Order: sequence, then C-alpha cells, then structure tokens
Amino acid sequence: MTACPTGIAHTYMAAEKLTQAAEALGHEIKVETQGSIGAENVLSDNDVRGADGVIIAADKDVDRSRFVGKRVLVVGVAEGIRHPGELIERVRTAPVYGGEDGGAGTAAGAAASAGTGGGKQRSVGYKALMNGVSYMIPFVVVGGLLIAISLALGGHPQADGGLVIPDGSFWKHVNDIGVIGFTLMVPVLSGYVAYAIGDRPALVPGMIGGWIANTGALYGSKAGAGFIGAIVTGFLAGFLVVWIKKVRVPRFVQPIMPIIVIPIVATTALGLFFIYVIGRPISWVFTHLTGWLGGMTGSSAVLLGAILGLMIAFDMGGPVNKTAFLFGAGLIASGNQTVMGMCAAAIPVMPLGQGLATLLRRRLYSEQERETGMAALFMGLFGISEGAIPFAAARPAQVIPANMLGGAVAGALAGTAGVTDAVPHGGPIVAVLGAVGGVPVFFLAVVVGAVVTALTTVALVDLSERGKGGKGAPAGAAAAPAVTVAAGAGAGGPSGTAAATGTRTEAAPVPAAAPAPAPAPAAGEGDEDGVGEEGSAGDEGSDEGRGDRAQAPADGHSVPSPSPEVLSGYLTARTVRTRLAAGEKEAAIREMAELAAGTGRVTDVAELVRVALAREAQGTTGLGEEIAVPHAKTDAVTAPVVCFARSAEGVEWGSPDGTKARLVFMIAVPEAAAGDEHLRILALLSRKLMDPDFRARLQGAEGTAEVLAVLAEIR
Repeated sequence: MTACPTGIAHTYMAAEKLTQAAEALGHEIKVETQGSIGAENVLSDNDVRGADGVIIAADKDVDRSRFVGKRVLVVGVAEGIRHPGELIERVRTAPVYGGEDGGAGTAAGAAASAGTGGGKQRSVGYKALMNGVSYMIPFVVVGGLLIAISLALGGHPQADGGLVIPDGSFWKHVNDIGVIGFTLMVPVLSGYVAYAIGDRPALVPGMIGGWIANTGALYGSKAGAGFIGAIVTGFLAGFLVVWIKKVRVPRFVQPIMPIIVIPIVATTALGLFFIYVIGRPISWVFTHLTGWLGGMTGSSAVLLGAILGLMIAFDMGGPVNKTAFLFGAGLIASGNQTVMGMCAAAIPVMPLGQGLATLLRRRLYSEQERETGMAALFMGLFGISEGAIPFAAARPAQVIPANMLGGAVAGALAGTAGVTDAVPHGGPIVAVLGAVGGVPVFFLAVVVGAVVTALTTVALVDLSERGKGGKGAPAGAAAAPAVTVAAGAGAGGPSGTAAATGTRTEAAPVPAAAPAPAPAPAAGEGDEDGVGEEGSAGDEGSDEGRGDRAQAPADGHSVPSPSPEVLSGYLTARTVRTRLAAGEKEAAIREMAELAAGTGRVTDVAELVRVALAREAQGTTGLGEEIAVPHAKTDAVTAPVVCFARSAEGVEWGSPDGTKARLVFMIAVPEAAAGDEHLRILALLSRKLMDPDFRARLQGAEGTAEVLAVLAEIR
C-alpha cells in the first residue's frame, strides 16, 4: 500500500511504476489504490490469500490487519516510484507480519516513510500533534459555545456583579453539557496524539493519561497540567506503546497484546509515572508561584499586571494560568479586587486575539482554523480563554509568545488604572454585568491586548511560513513470486470541481525571477507557439466554461478553438507554455500562476502562489521522471484550472529520483470545490505520465497544438 495524507498524484504514479516493474519481471500483480477519492481496485480476501508478498508504499497510516501471515514490506510512497523493481525483489525476503502492531503500524510506517525521503514527510511528533489537535477542536468549540450561550441566556446577575445560572434550570443543564465538552477536551487531545504514534493500543493510556494530567487533585495540585500536560502524556503514551510492542512474547500471548496487555501495562505505568514523578513537581511549582505572587502585591501594579497577564496567557487553563487566576480570586475576599481586575483583562485576550488574527490574514489559515477563529471570538467575549488552545497546540512557537505579549499588555494597562473585578471571572461579559470598576480602561486593555496578540501572531506565522523550504530528499533476483501491492494516497491533489467563470482579474506583479507573461497579441496573432495566451478585449468576461476559446478577433466575436478538449477542459491552449522561462521552483510556480490567471479563473495570483509554495513546504511535488505537479486548493481560484509548461534546462524540484522537472503541470481548484471528477482526471494524468513513450512525445511536440493533441490521449 502507498499512502500520503494530502493527495493523489504519488499514489497512482507509484501504482503504475510497480505494475510496470512487475510485468517486466514476469510477476502477477494487483494494486489497490487508496487515494483522495477512496479505495479503488480493492484487494479481496482471495487476492491476499494467494499473494506471495505484500508491498506497502505509504506516507500515512494504513490498516495491515488483513495481511497477517504474509511477507510485508513497508516503505514510503516515493520509494515505490523510484525503486519499484527493487521492492518486488526485496519483498521475497521481507519478514512475515504477525499483527503485533495492532493493525496499522503507525510508528513503523512513519519511520519507513521518513527513511525514504521524498521531501514530504513531517516528523512523527508533528503529525501526532496535528492529529490530536484536529480531534480536540470540536470539543473546544462545542464546550465553549454551550457555556457562553448558557451564561448569556440563562445567567442571572448578582448584587456583586457576578453571573449565576440557577440550579436545575434548562440553561444550567446546557451549561453542564458544555462543561463536559471542556472536560473531555484535554483527554481527547492526549489520546489522539498517542493514537497517531502507537495506534489503537495507545488510545486508552493516552486518554486516561490526559485525564490524570488535567486532574490536579490526583497529585496534590490545585490546578491540573492542562493542554500542555495532555501533550506530554500523549507522547509518553504513544512511544511507551511502541516500545512495548517491540518486546518479544510467546506466540499464544500475541493475540491479546493489543487489546489487553499493552493498554493495561501502558495505562498503569503512565498514570503512576505522572502522579508520582511529574505531578509532584507541578504541585511544587504551583505552591511556590502563589507565594511569589503574594510577595509582589506591594510592588508596582504595572509589573504585577504584566506578570499576571503573562501567566494567564501562557497555558490557558493549565497550572500557570490557574496559579494567577486563583491568586486573584483569593484576594477578592480580602478586599483587594485590583489583582482580579488585571487577570480579568488578560483572560479574553488570547481567544479574541487569535480569532482576530484569522480575520486579518485569512490566507495564513485553513478553512477549519478560520471557523475555529470565529468560535474563539465568541468565547473570548465570555472570558473563555480555552478558545485559543487549538491555535496554541497547532503552532506553539508562534501563538504562545503572541498570547503572552498581548496578555502582559492587557494586564499592565489594567494595573496602571487600578481596574477592579468583584467576581472570579474575566472577559467583557463581567464588565457588561457591572462587576468591573474602571470599565473604559478595562475595555481599552482588552482591545489593545487582543490587537497586539493578533498582529504578533500573524507576523510570527507569516515569518514561519516564509521560512519553510520545499526541498525534497531522495528516497532511500530469483524465481518470481506473485506479488500483491496496495497503493494509497499520493501527492496532495485537491478535491472537487466547479464550472469555470468568466471573471477577469488583474495579475499580481511578478518578481524578477519570473518574467511577466507576454502581452496579449493582436487579433489573429498567436504567441511563440501560434496560440494566444491572454484573451483580447473582445473576449473579456467570456461566458461560463469558455476558457478554451481561441483569441478573439477585433470585432469582439469569439472563435471556437479547434484544439481538442483536454482534462475536461481544465487544460486549454491558454494554459500551455512550451518554453518555461523560470529556472528555479518558486519562480516557475509564479510563472505558471500568471499563466492560469489568463483564463480569468484566478482572483488573487499572489495568494495562489502562496498556497502552492506552502504545499511545497510540506514536501516536494516533484514526482521523478522529470515531472512535477505543483497544486493548490484555494479560494484564489473560482474554478479548476490546469496549466502545463516545458522546461528545456529543467527546474530543480527535489524529486525522489533526483531528476530536474522538465514537464510541469500546475493544478488549482477552489477551496470549496465539490465532487471528485478532477481527482479521477489527475489519477489518469499521473498514470499516463508513467508511460515513457507518452513523455517523449510530450517533450517533442512542436507547439501548443501538438502538445494538446498529445495530452488529449489522457482518458
């Protein structure tokens, strides 16, 4: 099986390469592909039973449980493209798979993937963290919004300015449901971090470990370790399970290892380790932080407010946050409400700032992150700082410092003006309900802190994105057996189709490294290949789906192109360039984005380039065999568009086989595109490009018309 978490191209190229190699060596082979459009050519029980070996070329987790008792070779998808013949020979001596990893072999698969290179692998830790965050986000959103709604609609203001929901009321039950969501948030994060590393046997110890980390009473602390503790327990549980799997046990014990032995041993060991080893230092730190803060109450209010803001923003519900919060809440009873005022101003800064960041620089965030940002804004209004946790967990190096800076600014401003808070809660809601003294400065502190957090976040995230590279790394005879191969998702193809629109846009300036497209020729003129790349004035605002029309004559009437339809009309004469001017990858992507803009389907060339380069930063889209397929899924395009260009000298693309890209296809689809027609077309494209004769004819085609004639063979 070959699999990649982001797309399709490598999947089908690996499948085609393995099929060709098997036929050349005289083997029988069946290839199952698990691409973005789902599993195709699925292996039956009879196929597996009759196979002499199984090759899994995958960059994501795949279920191996059906291959128990078979020789199984696990490599990265890039190796399936680069060394298919070697893999078929190696599988003859591969170890027999006994099902000891619980069916998926995540750690082993990740290690094999990392070893093959291909430029698209992230570290095991990064993938595990993202897995946990993705499962945690719904719990954060549901829990936070239910709590906020119940407070807004069912809360009764108190004489001291507080807000209480009557016990037994409808809104109290809604609030309780929200609290359950928040309570489960931390164990889910821990559990699915562990799951991504150690698979199903790691899920139970990960979740229970996360619950222990979040329950300070188990290790003598007034505050749990929060989401940071959950990340720690998740990684500990995952790698502990991986280590236990390596222990050799009698054969009769193997069947119960993943469902009984491993979960029990790992859960017990992790739980006791956290309670007796990690938990006690957390409790000690909590106690001494409280004492240290108590000694600062007579010092500068500005300094104290900044420190409290830093602590509130650091872990959003964790021990550091709780230390500052409980310190402020404890002083309310003694008549000192200014410390809680500092905390109250800092509490909403993180969710408000992160939500604002998703609005300020939408292009830096995925659709899911933008939706989470809107929920975070709502939670921030009600003082629910946990709304920012998904952002901090996903980008801790950028988000946590930004949160702390904004929190410090808000706390310091509140301390300067002596803002007070009579209730142990924060956010604009407490000011609206009359619990805050010095309301104007309180709101000023919240707004300034949120803006500082947002601006710092987008600056750090943008800097991080610019600093990412897209360079790929290269991947790592006897009697012919029958070989079964399962192939999975390849190189990040987007999903969905949409009809082309006639919207015309201005192209963004092109850097010096990528020359601007040639000006549109006069009526009847063509470009260097005899075909105009840009529509003239008479063709501007063309009708839906007319991206493949020829240059319009002077009278403004369009003339149908005689060119054949290629890839359902996504690739047309306008999106073909027979001589790519750029000599390096980024410039090539910019040049092709400009080419795509000539169809009128691109609303923001710069954004299209950014998304395509961000995809390259995840790993190269160079597929080997002198082919590259950069792609982007973004709302910067209004309908799917495919561009093709040839480079005589070749462009260094970090391909698995080390070849320079001479045949470059760029694919762009809208973020909200629906359907899978273009994915099937891309699968056909990937497979066709594995035909050496097809590639040779594509390289040798004289002009655009001949190029389109060759590409029209893709069916």
